[in-house]
Amino acid sequence: MPTELRVESGLRGLVRTENHEVVLGEEVDHVRLITLNRPRQLNAISPELVSLVAAYLEKWEKDDKAELVIIKGVGRAFSAGGDLKVFYDGRKSKDSCLEVVYRMYWLCHHIHSYKKTQVALVHGISMGGGASFMAPMKFSVVTEKTIFATPEASFGFHTDCGFSYMHPRLPGRLGEFLALSGGRLNGKELVAVGLATHFVPSEKIAELEKCLISLNSGDENAVRSVIEEFSLEVKLEEESILNKQSIIDECFSKDTVEEIIKSLEAEANKEGSGWIGAVLKGMKRSSPTALKITLRSIREGRKQTLSESLKKEFRLTMNILRTTISGDMYEGIRAFTIEKDNAPKWDPPSLDKVDEGKLDLVFQPFEKDFELHIPEMEENRLSASS
Repeated sequence: MPTELRVESGLRGLVRTENHEVVLGEEVDHVRLITLNRPRQLNAISPELVSLVAAYLEKWEKDDKAELVIIKGVGRAFSAGGDLKVFYDGRKSKDSCLEVVYRMYWLCHHIHSYKKTQVALVHGISMGGGASFMAPMKFSVVTEKTIFATPEASFGFHTDCGFSYMHPRLPGRLGEFLALSGGRLNGKELVAVGLATHFVPSEKIAELEKCLISLNSGDENAVRSVIEEFSLEVKLEEESILNKQSIIDECFSKDTVEEIIKSLEAEANKEGSGWIGAVLKGMKRSSPTALKITLRSIREGRKQTLSESLKKEFRLTMNILRTTISGDMYEGIRAFTIEKDNAPKWDPPSLDKVDEGKLDLVFQPFEKDFELHIPEMEENRLSASS
């Protein structure tokens, strides 16, 4: 597996499976724009999309004329995450998704370590892997219509694309809460916890984009000044989940998923804790195996570098796709995306039946040649809170 992505192969060697350009790349003097263009699929991440975004970013990072890169999505989503049908369709062929998975994790690393100034204009849904195009950016602008979540455990997967590194660096135990419950954050909440940098009303996003293009510069202070002209001070709503931080910290600091659920159940009986019911319902519907993998991954992420976390996530993803200990991901995709009966049959069906010893198998390093080969790096926007 190559350790770098080539622009030429990304742009010329792409096999088209859709009848339109899934990523639009524009060059306007010193500004470069990436537009995710799968609105009917909520800009879900396909192999073509990964290849093109990676290729454009590589090309422009080496282009002395390119100073500012803006990324946005068409329609009502920025990106709703991975195209799960791609994984499901490849379920009977071993490692059919190896290349796109490898490319995606390399791309995540590249976005975190990118040398040019980047701005994400995040209007609408931004979930899972799609949010990895937002959170690491030097500037990530959200609106009142932005919805963020990492719901992977609910369909048998794990919190990936760098979020096992980013979530533990959120306040308290909010990362465990988001990863295990699939809880959502809105635009203001994203700014409050540091996953976004600025809140701008949706009706001003188009004008902001025009001003950034007119600025025609990648100077960080100048870009910040333009964005701040449009941004509003964040004031959380009274019912914000972030106002439940003390309860979240208490419950989600427990050692095991079972203890977390037990702690939540105890809190649910107290006055003003009605919100916990939905959290418990979501967790109890999720894959038991995925919940345990996810909690361990987040806890390991607290002590890992970004590169270490991405390498671990690559192993987890490939082992889950290989059904090393469970086929829950394919069952989850079948139940929620393909047949939509919303009745997954998890294997094993409950937390107490998950073999803790088997969990080690999905975390084991691969042979050297099969590992994710990315450079070690520490400096990134979210490392300050490490």
